[in-house]
Amino acid sequence: MVGMEDTKALIEVLKILEDNARYTFREISEITGIKESEVKRLVEKSEEEKAILKYKAIIDWEKLGEEFVVAVIDVRVNLTREKNYDDIAKRIAKFPEVHAVRLISGEYDFQVVVKGRSLKDVSLFISEKISTLPEVRDTNTHFVLKTYKEEGVLLFSDEEDRRLAIVP
Repeated sequence: MVGMEDTKALIEVLKILEDNARYTFREISEITGIKESEVKRLVEKSEEEKAILKYKAIIDWEKLGEEFVVAVIDVRVNLTREKNYDDIAKRIAKFPEVHAVRLISGEYDFQVVVKGRSLKDVSLFISEKISTLPEVRDTNTHFVLKTYKEEGVLLFSDEEDRRLAIVP
């Protein structure tokens, strides 16, 4: 069993990595005061135990001239004795176009985030793959027009407002 001190150190290290996965063990050690060898052990153990699932870069594709269509789909399902929420979510999550599946409260059961190269690609995916699942009762699709913040990162710079003040 992990000791209380170990747990506090682990959480501290993982919060730092979650904010910036490019930090080295040495840098994390300097920030936290935890020995570099201990930071390395904690991170490697977290990877082995699948607490750390992936390291990811957040890219502003718009700045690179790349365009993707992102849709958020609310999905309402019918549960059966054979198919529960977990079963349906796992099936939806296996599609490569799907970037997130969340069980939600409210009128709908799931929120599914889908990414495609074009509006047509996303629309076909919804109509041919999601809507045709036998458990899916109905969907409500929202297309993302612009993203201002992703994973806690602002996708715009806080430039100084250069407009002239209008004085009456």
